[in-house]
Amino acid sequence: MLSAFYRFIRIVYIFIAVLGVPANVVALAVLSRGRCGLSTCTTRYLVSMAAADSLTILSNVVLWRFIYYFFPGVFIHITPVCSLISVLGRVVIGCSVWFTVTFTFDRFVAICFPKLKMKFCTEKTASAVLTTTSVLLSLQKIPYYFTYEPLRVVDNVPWFCLQKASYFTDPGWVAFDWVNTLITPLIPFALILFFNALTVWHVVLTSRVRRGLRGQRGGGSRSDPEMESRRRSMILLFAISGSFILLWSVHVVHFLYYTTSEANPNHHNDSEIVFLQVGQLLLTLSCCTNTFIYALTQSKFRENLVHAVTFPITLVIRLIHSPDSESRWSQFKAFPSICKRPP
Repeated sequence: MLSAFYRFIRIVYIFIAVLGVPANVVALAVLSRGRCGLSTCTTRYLVSMAAADSLTILSNVVLWRFIYYFFPGVFIHITPVCSLISVLGRVVIGCSVWFTVTFTFDRFVAICFPKLKMKFCTEKTASAVLTTTSVLLSLQKIPYYFTYEPLRVVDNVPWFCLQKASYFTDPGWVAFDWVNTLITPLIPFALILFFNALTVWHVVLTSRVRRGLRGQRGGGSRSDPEMESRRRSMILLFAISGSFILLWSVHVVHFLYYTTSEANPNHHNDSEIVFLQVGQLLLTLSCCTNTFIYALTQSKFRENLVHAVTFPITLVIRLIHSPDSESRWSQFKAFPSICKRPP
């Protein structure tokens, strides 16, 4: 059973790498142009999320899993190197999660506090928040480098990364694991749900008041541009945060089960192994979804995406049908071939 399951998830990880990296790179290119009808602040958050998602796939799928699957025994499996890659993977996953939180909070402020929006929802503030978040998460993940030991030593070279047994029993490491899990993803879960609930409550309350005022003024049948703008912001916000919560739920449930049942992490049964691997697979899959969410919810992003994809084809067609192309082709045919053998 497990062998078939591992073959299945290997195929899924290949699919994630082949699809996820190009999708995030395209999203980066399209969003960076700033022509998607989004504010500079929102664009900065979305670009950062796409960058973190790309790095997550590269570190946790390409460098970690692909090398293990297809190139065992290469230098990446030397203990110091794979320990460093593990730390990098945890850092970029943390950034991906907390960038979603900061984006959610930014949209919460923008929708619920129009006066504060002018001061807080700016590109400068977004850059400061994202930079601070990245630095703090990097510092917080550094201790993971010291939780690994070599699986074996060959010619005085330590190979592979095995988490030390003391990591699961030493009170200091147990506390560190708890703090890390609270930081990613339990607290982000709670914050995203909290901010989204407040946003929904505020929008419902505001829409009722505005409908009442517009009805009194005799303008109830006309569209409300401000509420329409808020509706579009909410669709993007709830699509991104809802996808995150859905795809991270299995991982969170596994952690809660492991904590409450006091199960030995080194002695999982088959069902627990499948549950653990599915949770890790889904949280990795969450790094591929945002580009498709943008395409589904943002019409201008779709237009720019189609333009970016079709531009190379359009350029070739224009070059072929340009007025100068026929003259260049006739000159080429008239030029004597240097490949002909002499008589």
